[in-house]
Amino acid sequence: MSENKNNIQEKAQGSYKNKLGGAHTTIIGGRAGKKLVKLVSQHPEIKKVIPSVISVKGTAGGSLTGKVLRADARGNLRLLLSEGRSFQEVRLVTTVGTAEEGDRIMDEINEILKTAL
Repeated sequence: MSENKNNIQEKAQGSYKNKLGGAHTTIIGGRAGKKLVKLVSQHPEIKKVIPSVISVKGTAGGSLTGKVLRADARGNLRLLLSEGRSFQEVRLVTTVGTAEEGDRIMDEINEILKTAL
């Protein structure tokens, strides 16, 4: 039974690494941030996760938060991660082709993020 559990964890880890792309692979929030992005990447309709640069905003303090923003015309999403003074946008490339289907995925992922945070 534990062999089966380890096999499932290895597949999940492998699929996360296969989906991670782009020039920037650092995720803000340390382990919690990586866990959050890994959780989002496990959605069956997320094809690729592309982190962008980490930026700094003016206000200090705060814990890790995440929110998926509105879909573009092709159904792709943006995940906005924020921790303290830093924030990062993570592009989520989906398998859908319309903004309406992208909005559906956005709602599903935001529900997942509410329970995880």
